[in-house]
Amino acid sequence: MPRQQRRRSYDQHCAAARALDLVGDRWTLLVVRELLAGPRRYTDLHADLPGVSTDMLAGRLKDMEGAELVTRRRLPPPASAFVYELTPRGRELLPVLRTLAAWGAPDLGEPRPTDAVRAHWYAIPLLGAFAGLGAGVVQVTLDEGEFFVRVGGDGSVSYGDGAYGAATGEVPDARLRTDAATCRALAGGESTLAEAIEAGRAALERPVRAGRS
Repeated sequence: MPRQQRRRSYDQHCAAARALDLVGDRWTLLVVRELLAGPRRYTDLHADLPGVSTDMLAGRLKDMEGAELVTRRRLPPPASAFVYELTPRGRELLPVLRTLAAWGAPDLGEPRPTDAVRAHWYAIPLLGAFAGLGAGVVQVTLDEGEFFVRVGGDGSVSYGDGAYGAATGEVPDARLRTDAATCRALAGGESTLAEAIEAGRAALERPVRAGRS
């Protein structure tokens, strides 16, 4: 199926310009940020993108479907709702967002009075901090909410919103309790995870699994 033509283009034969043709519009990369955490209903996306209008979000999702970054599918009964999820091409934007987050982390500072905050927004800048824990799933709990990080045996990382195993009963390999200020310090390179744990700014627990000595 031919790729749908977008309404706007920089019309420059440049790889960066081509990339911005696809993801340079306002809100597009933040939609990607949300969908990197897993499939989401439209209402969930709208709730975690405060400030976006319903028309703007619908338009961005339509553009992203046309660019083959996002697909829409119906969940099986009894849910029978539609969800949006990233295509493999869309998931390739994770390193882009990690680099962008690393570049922006020094300017993050304290939340402004007008800033919305979601726990899983800290996930991307913190992915590298969990690599030293080895392969497995780490559940992260903040006052603002929860998210989890998966570390693969090959060092690959991904993340999800909410409590890991909430629907399946699976148990994470480790649980980390910390706060937003520590997350900002980790993201900005002011502290390592080991230093935060040693200083009591983060607490790491590894659940004892059945059959494990």
